[in-house]
Amino acid sequence: MSTSYRMTRRFLASSASPLLRSGRVPIQFLRPRITNCHASTKSSTDSLPVSRLRTFIFATSIAISGYVAYVYTTDTRAFVHRYVVPPLLRLICPDAEDAHNAAVSSMKTLYNLGLHPRERSSLAGPDISVSVFGVPLANPVGISAGLDKHADIPDALFALGASVVEVGGCTPRPQDGNPKPRMFRIPTLDGLINRYGLNSRGADDMAMRLRERVRLYAKSVGLDEARVLDGEANVPPGSLLPGRMLLVQIAKNKETDERDVDAVKKDYVYCVQRLARYADVLVVNVSSPNTPGLRDLQAVEPLTRILSAVVDEARRTQRKEKPKVMVKVSPDEDEDTQMEGIVQAVWSSGVDGVIVGNTTKKRIGMIPPKIGITPKEQVTMTEIGGYSGPMMFDRTVDLVRRYRKMLDGQSLQASKTEKVVADEAVDASINAIEGTITGFSESEPKASSTTPSEQKVIFATGGITDGQRALEILNAGASVAMVYTGLVYGGAGTVTRMKSEIQEEMAAGKQR
Repeated sequence: MSTSYRMTRRFLASSASPLLRSGRVPIQFLRPRITNCHASTKSSTDSLPVSRLRTFIFATSIAISGYVAYVYTTDTRAFVHRYVVPPLLRLICPDAEDAHNAAVSSMKTLYNLGLHPRERSSLAGPDISVSVFGVPLANPVGISAGLDKHADIPDALFALGASVVEVGGCTPRPQDGNPKPRMFRIPTLDGLINRYGLNSRGADDMAMRLRERVRLYAKSVGLDEARVLDGEANVPPGSLLPGRMLLVQIAKNKETDERDVDAVKKDYVYCVQRLARYADVLVVNVSSPNTPGLRDLQAVEPLTRILSAVVDEARRTQRKEKPKVMVKVSPDEDEDTQMEGIVQAVWSSGVDGVIVGNTTKKRIGMIPPKIGITPKEQVTMTEIGGYSGPMMFDRTVDLVRRYRKMLDGQSLQASKTEKVVADEAVDASINAIEGTITGFSESEPKASSTTPSEQKVIFATGGITDGQRALEILNAGASVAMVYTGLVYGGAGTVTRMKSEIQEEMAAGKQR
């Protein structure tokens, strides 16, 4: 190797070399190559800590940025949940039902990945907890049925901050509902029209899903299913969360003839048998405007028979604490005689409460004065189905006040009647209403006074979009204000925002 190198060097240095004659001999050919391994190694060694530091800073920055983005986007108070996601969803999915299904599917996936929107901390301000059926609830805001028709995302909805979540409606057998399209938007009014027709996968399917939810929870706390349902986990058996309540709405199948009350009863009873174990409250839906003949069941006689059958079956539930039963009534049955009949059926059957409000068939008064809607929206307003939106609020408040007065008046009458029946020979005086029965000799022991009937609970839904409206509904006599359309247009932060507004209104009221 060294011999070849010397020969090459001599040739290049000689006058015979063309490179030398041209004056373009590379200097490296004239000088021996000097290896600089030591210098290169030293330079690399000096730069290694700097390189590692830069990599660490970059990776840390990425991690912190990712965490901040995660915390922000999964907080219900984030700007995007109100002003970005809802309009973007309407843009991507022109059909309202497609948007609804996409939202439910996204929430389910995000919840399974731990990336779902959630209320991260309790709000500072006045205490807004309430007691319903003797159970303390964290707040008086709930989410109505319709958003989670098949009990796919109850936990994701609870994470939004609601104390009450209603799933369903569920029918005993699967049914497709009405033909599509069957849901329509009126964006100018923040309103919706739907004619779903109680599309349902059936009671067996929902029961399977709710049971699996209980089993997973039981496994996480080291108990079996039965012990969780009996309350040994110190959480309600439906919601599986302290201070929360899960409502399961049930209804008859469309094919069941509403004139055959016994067949209708069987539909509701079957739903109770399959679903009662996994619900804190069962809601009997006799008010959907999209199932032919369903609202006819709100007449006194059929309603009393149906509700009595549901209550009796609910009391047989194989669980230590039996589920409560409520009935969901229509806002369109607003004549005094209609409402009095419903109240009579509620007291006669032993139902625990009433959910006032559903979608309405009426269109009069749904468009505010001086508000112009587009020609397309004018056409949409003529679609058959139930309307929901902010303009229903005044009607809801009025109905709540009237139902509260009627229910309480019937309670007083029922209490008085019980005292009279206790001894038909005794005339009840005004004092009898207060728990004193006359007609006994002073030497005889007097009958113990009958405990006054427990006040019926009212939940309200319809036109509730903010905390101020929710507080007005509560002051009218409801225990819980429920949202549906307001959540569709207001986004995932609606419940959190409403609770904050309720606290602000309460604090302002105290200052005044």
